Amino acid sequence: MLRVTGLTKRFGGVVAAREVSLEVRAGEILAVIGPNGAGKSTLLNLLSGLLRPDAGRIEFLGQDITHTPPEVRAWKGLGRAFQIVQPFHEMTVRENLMVGALYGKPGTSLKAARQVVEQVIELTGLASKAETEAGELTLLEDKRLELARALCTQPKLLLLDEVMAGLRPAEAMEAVELVRRTQASGVTVLFIEHLMPVVRALADRVVVMDYGQVIAEGPYEAVAANPKVREAYLGRSA
Repeated sequence: MLRVTGLTKRFGGVVAAREVSLEVRAGEILAVIGPNGAGKSTLLNLLSGLLRPDAGRIEFLGQDITHTPPEVRAWKGLGRAFQIVQPFHEMTVRENLMVGALYGKPGTSLKAARQVVEQVIELTGLASKAETEAGELTLLEDKRLELARALCTQPKLLLLDEVMAGLRPAEAMEAVELVRRTQASGVTVLFIEHLMPVVRALADRVVVMDYGQVIAEGPYEAVAANPKVREAYLGRSA
């Protein structure tokens, strides 16, 4: 579904992403992990179009989208949910989701948008909060709304940037179930996460980054046992 080849991004003398190559397979949940400063968020910003790469290529559904604007990527089916949620606080949950449904695909009718919103509200468990203003939601509900609004753009591939951040363990497990339901609805997921129990519970495969490079890839158990990964997280032993 997604193929990244040799992706590189520099900020002055700092190389935030260095020749990153990876693939996302249709229907899977792929985790990208690594210590702080590894280049994970830079990668997501490159994939979603918020940053332009200095080198490399991004292919989505067989098309080159390396220099495609973010909104066009969304129209093609590449969705994004952010770590720092930014809902329209004065609007209700339903109205926030209508924004995603109407602008996620060009030419969407009001009737079609309402149908999408109703489906997503049920999927994400927000039905009881549909008429509540976003400014009155709890953090967990905010996270649900952020994910739901992204789903209303009808993505084929959804990028999630630390959506569990700030949640208590029980809330994080609720969010895990929500991501699983998202996958079951036919959406492929690529997510960044620091919480290893969440990664272990969700990921079909794990890609590990350090200093802007991919240093390991495979099932959770294999990468967790990889000496390079343990060194990246724990430091080199004396």
